[in-house]
Amino acid sequence: MKSAAPVITRRQFGRTALIAGAAAGALGLSAAGVTGWRSLRRRQLYATATRADITGANSLAAHAAARGLLYGAAVVPSWLDVDGIAKGDTSDAYTQLVMAQTGIMVDEYTTYWKWLRPSPDRFDFSSLDRLMRCAQLTGKQARGHVLVWHEAMPRWFAKVATKQNARQLLVEHIQAVAGHLRGRIETWDVVNEAIEPGDGRADGLRRSPWLELIGPDYIELAFRTAAEADPQAKLAYNEFGIETDRPRDARKRDFTLELLRRLKTAGTPIHAVGVQSHLWPGLGGEAGRGLQEFIREAAKMGLEVQISELDVSCAGMKGKTPELDEAVARIYRDYLNLVLAEPNVRQVISWGITDAHTWLKTAWLFLPNPLDRRHLWTKIAEGLRQRPLPFDVDFRPKPAFYALRAAMDGAHRGERLTRASNEWQEPLTKNPLF
Repeated sequence: MKSAAPVITRRQFGRTALIAGAAAGALGLSAAGVTGWRSLRRRQLYATATRADITGANSLAAHAAARGLLYGAAVVPSWLDVDGIAKGDTSDAYTQLVMAQTGIMVDEYTTYWKWLRPSPDRFDFSSLDRLMRCAQLTGKQARGHVLVWHEAMPRWFAKVATKQNARQLLVEHIQAVAGHLRGRIETWDVVNEAIEPGDGRADGLRRSPWLELIGPDYIELAFRTAAEADPQAKLAYNEFGIETDRPRDARKRDFTLELLRRLKTAGTPIHAVGVQSHLWPGLGGEAGRGLQEFIREAAKMGLEVQISELDVSCAGMKGKTPELDEAVARIYRDYLNLVLAEPNVRQVISWGITDAHTWLKTAWLFLPNPLDRRHLWTKIAEGLRQRPLPFDVDFRPKPAFYALRAAMDGAHRGERLTRASNEWQEPLTKNPLF
């Protein structure tokens, strides 16, 4: 059976239109015929995204809210039909999908320094403002991502930043960005990915530009500045590679706990820890007791745990599309059954909502050398596609959607972990496709 045509992103639309026009001429089709085909395609996608059995009380957001959870997704604000929302009439399927399924949204990438601060004295809030207008019109919450990170930095930073002015640059940035959105953000990812055991420091901190220019206290400085700029928001530390029981993840998890304890001991205003949850089951390792203990240790410190960037990569997985979809769904189910048994896990954010747009399809293009075979973790078998999210490229719900919804239905009920006896119950099923 022939697969449906993939969704065309807004950035590709202009180029695709030119190609389609040329093809239409070659085939003897009129411009009106091509336009009619596109119109039909948009209507089909819209009908799929607004199905009654997956929206309203049947949506991910509604099922999450029924269990005291907040579900959301990373979105691309420029793709949202905000004007249509304001008029109460949008036929854009991506917009409808996001509006129907999420209770909280996060700008996927344009809040990084590289795009948000094109020069030392200029900020571009256009994407953030678009997201916030959408949130205001729809009553949804927004997450801020991210104030301090070592990646996605503008070119000017390496030329301008020194040990003498780095502290000022960091403080000014947080004051400007968090202050611009003061009172409108549910959680800020204040510091992102500050731990790297491989860098060899006794405290596990990454040898980032911030560490080299300011010192270890840049993390506490960032949180205190964020608290002053936006006192109503929750403030989170966000980290990846701490999910599985592989030795590297376990070591990084220990360093992360040490960092959180230091911050709490110092009286730093921190309220949550984000466990990114970019899962790579095909490369080995499973989430288990180590992550459970991490979440409970965070609870002892009074910290909420937020699943902040959830997706499941197909890298290293075997099987055709139906088998991949079922395997991905099992990972969603088992992982969320594990973490949502803990009462301090209250937020789940998937890093995207549809396979039509996922960083996993394009991450390798942004590596220093895309042909470097050391980075094959970004790729999957030839002829297959990354299918890491709840909806496919045609906005149809996949098995992952139903697994995610069912896992949230069982959240915090304790069926999987017996806390009273502290008895460990293995929550994961082995996947024969790995």
